[in-house]
Amino acid sequence: MDTELRSLFFLTPEVIFLNHGSFGACPRPVLEDYQAWQLRLERQPVEFLGREFRTLMRAARQALAEHVGADRDDLVYVPNATHGVNIVARSLALQPGDEVLASDHEYGACDRTWQFICQQKRAKYVRQAVALPVKSEDEMLDQVWSGVTDRTKLIFISHISSPTAIRFPVEAICARARQHGILTLVDGAHAPGQLELDLDGLGADFYTGNCHKWLLAPKGAGFLFARRQVQDLIQPLVVSWGYQAASDFTTGSRFVDLLEWTGTHDPAAALAVSAALRFIQAHDWRKVREQCHGLLRQALIDISALTGLPLVCPLDRAFFIQMAVAELPRLRDLAGLKAALYDRFRIEVPLIDWNGRHFIRISVQGYNTRDDLDALLDAMRVLLPEFAA
Repeated sequence: MDTELRSLFFLTPEVIFLNHGSFGACPRPVLEDYQAWQLRLERQPVEFLGREFRTLMRAARQALAEHVGADRDDLVYVPNATHGVNIVARSLALQPGDEVLASDHEYGACDRTWQFICQQKRAKYVRQAVALPVKSEDEMLDQVWSGVTDRTKLIFISHISSPTAIRFPVEAICARARQHGILTLVDGAHAPGQLELDLDGLGADFYTGNCHKWLLAPKGAGFLFARRQVQDLIQPLVVSWGYQAASDFTTGSRFVDLLEWTGTHDPAAALAVSAALRFIQAHDWRKVREQCHGLLRQALIDISALTGLPLVCPLDRAFFIQMAVAELPRLRDLAGLKAALYDRFRIEVPLIDWNGRHFIRISVQGYNTRDDLDALLDAMRVLLPEFAA
C-alpha cells in the first residue's frame, strides 16, 4: 500500500490493525470536515438546525444517492445499519404464523432484532443454514431458498456477512423473492465502499448500510433505502414533526419526512459523507480495493497452508473483497488467543466462534501492507500450537 495513504489515518502506529470491519477508521481530511460541521453547528445552532438542516441534508442525500445508485428521496440517513433493520422490522405488519427467513450468517444484533419482533407478533424467525465452504453462488441461492414456505413474508439477508465475511448473491435472491411476492431486506453494513452499488438495479425492497465502515465516513452515518413502491409500509421508530409535516418542513417525500428529523441531533457524520466520497475518488479507491483483495487473497492461502484447513470459498471477488475469514483448528481458548495476538504481538483482529467452528476474520484496508499480514502469519505460527485443543 501507499505509505502516503497510510499516513492519512490516525491509527496507532504500534498496532497492526486488521479489523477495519468492526468500526471502520476515518481518514484525517474526512474527520476534519466532520469537525468543521460540528463547529458550524455550535456557532449558530438555530440557523443550522432550524433553517439550513433540510437543505444541507438534501445535498448529503444526493451525494450518497449518486454513489449507491438510487434517487435521493428513496434513502435517508440513519445512525447505522442495525437502526435501519429495526425500522423495517417494526414497520412490518407480521401476523401470527408469518415467517421471516434469514441465513445463519447474519449479524448477531440483527438476529436479536428479529427474534424480539417475531416473539412479540407470534411470528417465526427462520435461520436457514448455508454451508461452509461455499462452492458457488447458485448453491448459496438454493440453500437460502430451501427455507422459503408459503408463510414467508420477508427474506432478510446480508450482502456481506459479518461473522463469515461471505458475499451473498443478493441480486438473485431479491429477484426470485420478487417473483414470489416476498419482501426483501438486505443488510449492507459492510458493502458500501467495498462494492460498487446500484440499489435501483439490485432489486431489494429495503437496503440498509453503513458509511462509517468501508466508505470511511465518521461514526454515526448509515442509511436506509426503500423502493418507492414499498415506502408506504415504513413507520417511524420515533414520531416527530415529519409525521404531519407543515409546508415549510416537508421535503416532499413522506419516507424522508418520517425518518430524517427525529428531534435535536448532530447531523455532522451524515454531512461528512460527501467528504468521504471525495476522499475515495481522489485516491482511486477501485485500485486500492484491488490491491487489498490481492493481499487478502494471499493471506488466506498462507493461513490455509499453515492450518491444513480448506478455504471457505473460492478466491475471487464474487465471494469476498477486502474482508474474509480463514478457518482455524478447534481451540481450547479462543478469547485467550485473541488476547495473546494483541498483548504479545499488537495485532488487532477478531476471532469468531460460528456454529461451533473457529475463524479469524481479516480486514485489509488501504492503510495495510504486506508486512502487516506477514506479521499475522508469524504470530499464528507461534500461537496456534499453544492454544490447540
